[in-house]
Amino acid sequence: MKHRIVVLGAGYAGGITAGRLAKRLHRDDVEITLVNADPEFVERVRMHQLASGQELPARPLREMFARTGVRVVVARVAEVDVDGKTVDLVDEDGAETLGYDTLVYALGSTIADYGVPGVREYASHVASKQAALRLRARLNELTTGATVLVVGGGLTGIEAATEIAEARPNLAVAIAARGGVGDWLHEKAQRHLRRSFDRLGITVHENVDVMRVEENGVSTGAGELIAADLTVWTAGFTVHPIAAATTLTVSDTGRIVVDATMRSVSHPDVYAVGDAGFAIGVGGEPLRMGCATASPMAWLAADALAARLTGREVPDAPIGYATQCISLGRRDAIVQKVTPADQPTSTVLTGRFAARVKNLICAGAAWSVAHPTMLMPSRRRHLATTDAASTPAEV
Repeated sequence: MKHRIVVLGAGYAGGITAGRLAKRLHRDDVEITLVNADPEFVERVRMHQLASGQELPARPLREMFARTGVRVVVARVAEVDVDGKTVDLVDEDGAETLGYDTLVYALGSTIADYGVPGVREYASHVASKQAALRLRARLNELTTGATVLVVGGGLTGIEAATEIAEARPNLAVAIAARGGVGDWLHEKAQRHLRRSFDRLGITVHENVDVMRVEENGVSTGAGELIAADLTVWTAGFTVHPIAAATTLTVSDTGRIVVDATMRSVSHPDVYAVGDAGFAIGVGGEPLRMGCATASPMAWLAADALAARLTGREVPDAPIGYATQCISLGRRDAIVQKVTPADQPTSTVLTGRFAARVKNLICAGAAWSVAHPTMLMPSRRRHLATTDAASTPAEV
């Protein structure tokens, strides 16, 4: 009987994991099923581009994995039973239950509203393809002089604000943050960011507590109203509540707590990668959500699972960082070199060259998912045992 591996989510983390497992394990021994709600692979790091009016290439999942041995199921995950080892799915034709021997949980994240009233009712966001397309439609409705306020001073907020400002110079774009916008960057990068904001005409509101999102803007803790015809919420991300509803050990934010090989600390037949996994990286700090960690988490999880199943040495090297990349429209960017512990260094690339580097990195991440049969030479090995994934092993 084949060992059943079910991968939930076909973003960067889930897609790479499924493809890498297909290259590592012999098809006669395993059955790999990849479940995703969208029939296409979504380049989440480019959702601000989609929202601003650009078109992204279509990458149907079934075409991507057609010759890999991976079965693609287009459905929404309704519930996971980690004790019974089943996953309940819902699609347009009804419901289905999948059984598994090993589960890879990669369902990603969505926006976090932090309990701020009005976010769900009045704010747009770019955390999914559908949301980005809705934001595009709302932007298209705005006329010259209309105001757009982006709430959140992190990577997503900066990229959304600059992309919209460049694509729609007839709009008045502003960004508001609880602290400083981009204040974690090296001072060289911060200076370039300010120059880019000035060039694009973006108004910056810092040290602002947004207490409520209104139809016409946001109310602050100081009792002021920052007026906006359209508010875009990028203040943070949170994972879907599915994992927290199981008996899996999760963090206080609902992320699945994993060991150095991305395996659940409570259920050895479950792996978690991408935003859904709570893993410790170089320096002893939790890995942050984002594409920069999704890919290496996927590599490590796939290699560790394949090693356990085939009776080989299990890798467990901690994940470190190399760069932080921020696009500032299509012709400008910041590439900030960081330490493996994610601390900024004085090495900073800016301008058009940085934009090309950033685009190359994004394209490479998408290519690695979209071409699962070309990731590496095939080394498909037979399983050593049929229950190796659920048997505790030394790491």
